[in-house]
Amino acid sequence: MRPVVMCQHQWYCYSEVTPVALVGVTPKAFLLLNPPWSTNFKNDRVTLTCRDSLSPAQGDISWYYNDHLLDNKFEEIQIHKTGYYKCKTRRSSPSNPVHVDFLSDKLIIQAPHPVFEGDDVTLRCQGREETSETVLYKNEKKISKSSKSTFTLNSVSRDNDKYYCTTSQKNFWGITKKETSKPLTIQVQELFPHPVLTARPSQPIEGRPVTLKCETWLPPQRSYIQLQFCFFREDQALGSGWSSSPELKLPTIWSEDSGSYWCQAETVTHLVRKRSLRSQIRVQRVPVSDVNLEIQPPEGQLIEGENLLLICSVAKGTGAVTFSWHREGTVRSLGTKTQRSLSAELQILTVKECDAGRYYCAADNIHGPILSKLIRVTLRIPVSRPVLTLRAPGAQAVVGDMMELYCEARRGSPPILYRFYHEDVSLGSSSVPSGRAFFNLSLTAEHSGNYSCEADNGLGVQLSDRVTLSVTVPVSHPVFTFHPAGAQAMVGDVLELRCEAQRGSPPILYWFYHKNVTLGSISAPFGGGTSFNLSLMAEHSGNFFCGADNGLGIQRSEMVTLSITGPSSNKITLITEGVTAGLLSILGLAATAALVCYFRTQRNSGGLSTTGTPSYSPREFREPSRTSNTDPQEPSYSEPPDPMELQPVYSNVDLGENNLVYSQIWSIQDKKENSANSPKKHWEDKEPAVIYSELKKAHLDDSAGLAINQDRDFEDAAENYENVPRAFSAIDH
Repeated sequence: MRPVVMCQHQWYCYSEVTPVALVGVTPKAFLLLNPPWSTNFKNDRVTLTCRDSLSPAQGDISWYYNDHLLDNKFEEIQIHKTGYYKCKTRRSSPSNPVHVDFLSDKLIIQAPHPVFEGDDVTLRCQGREETSETVLYKNEKKISKSSKSTFTLNSVSRDNDKYYCTTSQKNFWGITKKETSKPLTIQVQELFPHPVLTARPSQPIEGRPVTLKCETWLPPQRSYIQLQFCFFREDQALGSGWSSSPELKLPTIWSEDSGSYWCQAETVTHLVRKRSLRSQIRVQRVPVSDVNLEIQPPEGQLIEGENLLLICSVAKGTGAVTFSWHREGTVRSLGTKTQRSLSAELQILTVKECDAGRYYCAADNIHGPILSKLIRVTLRIPVSRPVLTLRAPGAQAVVGDMMELYCEARRGSPPILYRFYHEDVSLGSSSVPSGRAFFNLSLTAEHSGNYSCEADNGLGVQLSDRVTLSVTVPVSHPVFTFHPAGAQAMVGDVLELRCEAQRGSPPILYWFYHKNVTLGSISAPFGGGTSFNLSLMAEHSGNFFCGADNGLGIQRSEMVTLSITGPSSNKITLITEGVTAGLLSILGLAATAALVCYFRTQRNSGGLSTTGTPSYSPREFREPSRTSNTDPQEPSYSEPPDPMELQPVYSNVDLGENNLVYSQIWSIQDKKENSANSPKKHWEDKEPAVIYSELKKAHLDDSAGLAINQDRDFEDAAENYENVPRAFSAIDH
């Protein structure tokens, strides 16, 4: 069916309320009846008028009765015979036939002509005599009853229903007389034919507009009726739904829009609705061509951390194009986008070293992917924060060592320039194509402090963490002095022994010696010197010296000789010498009765006070630490670096206020190894025994009583002293 164009007459279709005629199709003529009833009584006359889209009809008119041509050329004819009538004008095709009945029945049912779909129709039940009651039937079913002879049917359709009517009337004698009409089929004409859907162009190209048209027409007798239209793809309504326009313009149509299209037309009263047949519309797609990949920044030169923009474009192609981006050597794509455009973008945020390589893109719009050329992307990597490493020959950095400084940035594009700093002062620089740089430094005491390095490859400078270096200075030969100064001293004086190394990194451990016997050791954790107080006795005469050690080797001072003058004994030493012989004679007994005598000691014990030489009473004794004391205020009593063989020695330990005197007796066994140069070496676990003997205190004016005590028998002696076992302490020397 060809498209319709706007016109004023002929057979009509609608765009809003404007009639449209078919081009190339001859419109039909139509008949008008006067009176309008298609069923009449016999001997009635009916006038037929032939019309076409032009009024009045011009030219010769052809009339047909039961398809036989009548010899009549006039626009109107009068008929009185039952049969089918139709006409034709010079400008029209034959009209639809109209059946007109002329009946001799007493009762007829009449319908007007013409009747169209959706019309309200008035049926008339006409008899030759007056009736009292009329009943209307439809398909043998009573549908209405009235005292009148007319019935109204709403919105008739072309369903070929049969209608008839009956009447009843009582005669003079009271007998009811009933009449029935012959059945009538209302000749309902089509209001408008089923619409036809057309597309312009019939084979649209993807991405271009297309116009859909829903074509139908109305008869001239119903040209005033308004229609509305709706278009569908498959079962989905297009546009805004129902519209008064029989056309729908789609701005763009895509390949996926291909499918089955149809339309519907209906009266605005919704009484008559008809749909078209389905029409298949195939949208033509243009394959993609000339795929190109563009990279920003241009030439693919990036710094790690920047963003990379990949732009894929095609010169031709319609519809939805699927773009994908790829890096050579990878299986999965970097990303895909499907859109109706000739280009698409993909951004890679914060590129990393692994993002370097050759890239390409592909475009596909169902006809198969088309690839672009390969483009190389290169990355320059800023240096990472370097790591500074200091390496010395030994565990400690010592003056004179050759220190190696290594600086390395684990990441960064070469070449890398390294710079070395000591307390923010440049030591030197080195450029390397890869790996790490190093710098050698011969250490002096001034090289202690903070070191750092920096790395630079033109993309930014990175500074390492600071590394603190402490250069250890070996101790110098210490200087040993007395205070007060002088080579002579008196018994009972308190003499300060001072030892100081002028150079050396702390902490420094100082040792004090008298005749190669260790007096004690003291640590100076912050460097400098230290001192040791000694309450002098006559046996302290002789050579004194000291040693200093900070872990890099012991240094020994020069010997200083001390001469002690004055009485060779005091009251206490007289008592001690008096009881010495007695002690030697009872050593065996004392060892046998040690435990018994110890409890007696517990009973007779009392507090003792220091008289000068560092010492301990048996009750105050505790095991000394075997490591050097780090408290600068207290001496550390470690084992002497050079134990020597000593003869038995007897000396007073302490003089208390409870009339008791303790005498200390000890001996030191020989050791096979000389440990003079090993001040940190500990004593053997098995140490020489120390025995304390307890004696009753003698008054200064009771020397005679002391002699008598020496002559007492064993039983009296056991009550005057008792032996107490004790461990050896180096300071007791």
